[in-house]
Order: sequence, then C-alpha cells, then structure tokens
Amino acid sequence: MKTLLFPFAFLYGFIVWIRNRMFDHGLLRSHEYKIPIIGVGNITVGGTGKTPHVEYLVKLLYKTHRVTVISRGYKRQTKGLVEATELSTGKQIGDEPKQMKQKFPESSVIVSASRTLAIQKIMAGQVGNNPEVIILDDAFQHRYVKPGLSILLMDFNRPIYEDSMLPLGRLRESASEKSRADIVIVTKSPVDLKPIDRRIISKNLNLFPYQTLLFSYLQYGELCPMFDSLGTLTLDECKTNEFSVLLLTGIGSPAPLKSYIADFFTEVLGLHYADHYRYGEKDIAKIKSMYEKIPSSNKIIVTTEKDAVRLRDVKNLEEKALPLFYIPIEIAFLDNSADEFDKKIKAFVHTNRRHDLLNR
Repeated sequence: MKTLLFPFAFLYGFIVWIRNRMFDHGLLRSHEYKIPIIGVGNITVGGTGKTPHVEYLVKLLYKTHRVTVISRGYKRQTKGLVEATELSTGKQIGDEPKQMKQKFPESSVIVSASRTLAIQKIMAGQVGNNPEVIILDDAFQHRYVKPGLSILLMDFNRPIYEDSMLPLGRLRESASEKSRADIVIVTKSPVDLKPIDRRIISKNLNLFPYQTLLFSYLQYGELCPMFDSLGTLTLDECKTNEFSVLLLTGIGSPAPLKSYIADFFTEVLGLHYADHYRYGEKDIAKIKSMYEKIPSSNKIIVTTEKDAVRLRDVKNLEEKALPLFYIPIEIAFLDNSADEFDKKIKAFVHTNRRHDLLNR
C-alpha cells in the first residue's frame, strides 16, 4: 500500500511546496494588518488540541483585551461569513466556535473560509467587537494572512519528523515548514515526561534560535451536568458509590478519556461515533436503550465537551430524562512554563497594539 501511495504523496508534497515558495517569494501575497494577530495551527491532519489551546489564549486575554476568534467553522452547514451569537447552533457555525462562544460570550467569534475577508470586515467595523487582538484558529496553512505571532502544535504521539505527506501519512505540508512558527508546542505530552525524551524531541525538531519550544498536556476537569435539573456530581463521588458509566463520544481519539475515567467507575461501557458526528433522534433512542440495559442502580452517561455542544442541538433532549454529564478539558504546560508562554503572548499583544486605538 505504501508503494502505491508514494507517488500521490510525492505529487501532493510537490504542489504544496510550490505554493509555499510562491508565498515566500511574493508571487502569492500574504496580508499583514496593524493589529496583533495570533495564528494557531498544525502541520498534520487530525487533532493536536487546537481548540483547548485557542481557549487558553482567549482565557488569558479576554479580561484585559477585546478578543475576536476567527475560525473556518469546520463541518458547518452555512456558507460565507457568520458572526456567532449565544443562540447560534453547531450546524450554523461549527462545534468548536459554538463551544468557544458559550465559554467566552464577551469575546467575538467569527467563522469564515476566508480569514482575509473576515479581518477586512473587522477592521472596517462591520463585524466583531472592535478587537484589540485577533486569534486565527487552524490557520497555519492559510498563508494569505501573515500573523504577527504563529503557534504550531505537534502531537507528542505523532511527531511530524516521523510522519509522511498525505495520503501516505498525515502531513499537510513538509515538516520543514515548521520554520514559519514562532512558538512550537508539543501537545498531549505525558505529565511525567523525562528530560531525555524532551532532549530527543528538541534535537529531532532542530528549531532555530528564534523559536521557542514548549510542552503542554491535557487536563480533565470535573463532571458538568448538561441540565440544571441533574444537580452536581463529582468523579470522586462516582468512585465512592461504585457508579457505572456509559461513555458517549464522537471524537477522533476517545481512548485517553476512556483511560482517565476508568479510575472512577466500576464499569465503563463505550458508545463511539465518528468525529464531529451530528446526533439525531434515533441516536438518542439508541443511547437511552443502551443506558437502561446497564444493571447498576448507580449509573450516568458521560460525554465530551465537544459532544455536549452537538447534543444540545437535539430538540427536547432534556425531556428524555438522561443523566448526561460532560468532562471539560484544558491545557497546562510542563515545567511551570506557562509563565514564559503567558509573558510572550502579553508582550506581543502590548507591543503590536492596534494603531487606531492608540491614537484615540
């Protein structure tokens, strides 16, 4: 199979290489804007943890700065530019943008396939919240906009220097394009990552002196009820009272969450759907049937934060009387390097403040 796919991977890689060189030499134009723009993205197809890292940035900045997030709105069912409201559905703006708008209603979230168009409308005051900083979600390959600060994410479990170009591997572009990043974050790292392993990764990445290498890991939160009527319940309470759980997921890699919650439940049953799966009435009936077959009297349904966003789009879900809880995730940095990261972000935003705001 690898032999058959190699010519396609070579052709794809060559086309991407030509495109990047055209941007490098000005044959295709990258636009720069007089406002701090932070780009977050990756080189590989698949989850590297972009959403929690973007949310980390928003959380870091939104109390002191007006923040606008621009996303393409993956798998949304609308076209063109859409500005999110608290009533927007996942179908209208995409799951991740809806999740961010729910978490940070004070911030503006805009979905648009063209980041250039979105920024032009923002700068003209037609959309957005007259922001002081713009965050581009999943925009490493969107070179028509040149961010002032570029953050590249790499999954610890799938290092880019061991991967191959699509369709042979999962690389969207050559690993050498990492040179465009100002900060490289190795995501989903083990909390107990050994110093020798960090040195191996650093050596293999072979970053330039101007680039900063950091390591982050996923941190699971406490159970959150999807409906107020459910009340509160902690993972420790589930462990003490010997709860069983139906783990409901529609994400690319449910294994880490399943491994995590296994420590708190006597029995874990899984019901897994494809990534970004859109739930309907038949799915809810199947979920309810599977839940009711669990013999334990102490039992709940646990899902991911992203799945909770999609489940809320199902009409009259609360009336189904399902004990649905979700587990939020956020990122943390190894070696107390959060301070270093936070200072770099804040210094960049302060130094590159929007000119028209400075002159008021």
